[in-house]
Amino acid sequence: MSAIAHEITSQPSAWAEAVRLAPEVAPILPERGERVAVVGCGTSAFMAQAFAALREAIGHGETDAFPASEMPAGRTYHSILAISRSGTTTEVLRLLEAAEVPTVAITAVPSSPITRVADDAVVLEFADERSVVQTRFATSTLALLRVHLGQDLGQALADAAVALRADLPVEPRDHDHYVFLGTGWTVGLAHEAALKMRETSSSFAESYPAMEYRHGPISLAGRRSAVWALGQTGARLLEDVSATGATVVAGRLEPMAQLIEVQRTAVALAELRGLDPDHPRHLTRSVVLS
Repeated sequence: MSAIAHEITSQPSAWAEAVRLAPEVAPILPERGERVAVVGCGTSAFMAQAFAALREAIGHGETDAFPASEMPAGRTYHSILAISRSGTTTEVLRLLEAAEVPTVAITAVPSSPITRVADDAVVLEFADERSVVQTRFATSTLALLRVHLGQDLGQALADAAVALRADLPVEPRDHDHYVFLGTGWTVGLAHEAALKMRETSSSFAESYPAMEYRHGPISLAGRRSAVWALGQTGARLLEDVSATGATVVAGRLEPMAQLIEVQRTAVALAELRGLDPDHPRHLTRSVVLS
């Protein structure tokens, strides 16, 4: 079994550990009412985007998400929350070093540089990974943050078990074009889903806010396309997509559990293509700039 396949399978137990840890680390995570910036790179940036949308939507306060290299200067925040699995990503470290407000990091490595640069750190060592491609660290981080917002992850945990044992929603060999759609906080999950397909299986994969898909991107859809909605999407949109000849996958599980289905699909497609899903071409575990 590849490392990533094991890490995908271990997500329900990792999420349960994140749920257990959340009350313990709550005092150092953003408080209700604070104006917060959340940053990361790659997968971590998409988890930041999902958390930011969710935090603001349920009334915990203004929350902006940025790739660490693109955070604008001059904005006022109560704190900055940074996500970095390795804790060595150059853009994140530089941002935290220059920060003039309190900073908190979430990482998987207790001795990483980010734990020294940030004012406080939450270490999810149980969610660290051997694969270059992130799966369980990202989803465990989001699980922790969702519990911090007061959400019950019971349905997500139950659906995760379903997502691991059920048949894949699509036959990977039947498609060479994947599109992922989301709304609200699941837009970040859609972006992460597309990234998993690109990284793991070198697939042509796109992602959009669901209602934006009609505004141009749908022109690429056809019989070799799989258009996958994470979370709830309007039935009329899915009808329009189906009319292109594309295969439509509607959200039937909790969105984080759907992401597990995407991860499994990416690994299955990589194996069909003779690729190593643990070591995608041109990628390393962390981007460290000179």
